[in-house]
Amino acid sequence: MVAEPIPFKARIPVYVCSADPLSRAGIASQLRKAQGFGVVTETELTDDVVALVVADDLDNAVLADLRGLRGRGIRRVVLLVAKVDDRGLLAAAEAGVTGVLRRSEATAGNLVAALRSAAAGEGTLPPDLLGRLLRQVGQLQRQVLSPRGLTFSGLTEREAEVLRLLAEGYDTAEVGRKLFYSERTVKNIIHDVTSRLELRNRAHAVAYAIREGLI
Repeated sequence: MVAEPIPFKARIPVYVCSADPLSRAGIASQLRKAQGFGVVTETELTDDVVALVVADDLDNAVLADLRGLRGRGIRRVVLLVAKVDDRGLLAAAEAGVTGVLRRSEATAGNLVAALRSAAAGEGTLPPDLLGRLLRQVGQLQRQVLSPRGLTFSGLTEREAEVLRLLAEGYDTAEVGRKLFYSERTVKNIIHDVTSRLELRNRAHAVAYAIREGLI
């Protein structure tokens, strides 16, 4: 009986981002030795890359790196950081980080596991940091968003409903009739959304809402 060949699994491309060249080189060297990973350079970034951002503190420079990666279409980001406070943890989540590891707790095994989880679209967070993040999220919803009628999507319920109907092909007059708003009210809602989210027009607003899963 001939054994079936083991299917080839593509390597996970990892981009290591660190201001410290020694940390960057050391981690890149470890990943090259690990099975199933390939290290890529900044010029080789594609949307299937997992970015590993290494830092001591979550300062403005690191946050800028995180936002820059997100702006380039990188949606899988693991943060390896020496320390992070509650504000920094929330800022990291807002910047698109999908996994966080403390440098003092990082081993070759859990670093590899975090990168694999990120590649699979899953998150990694130490239990105590998860609790802190949930508290921060709850506080933000209660103290900032709810008093303004907003949710974490960045849209109010009526804004989401207007965009949903526009996505279904209704014009502003038809949307107004369905929701019992005047056409001017519908246009004002669209204007508020496009201005607040810095979108070009209603088509851009609808495309943005669909792409981000808001409607």
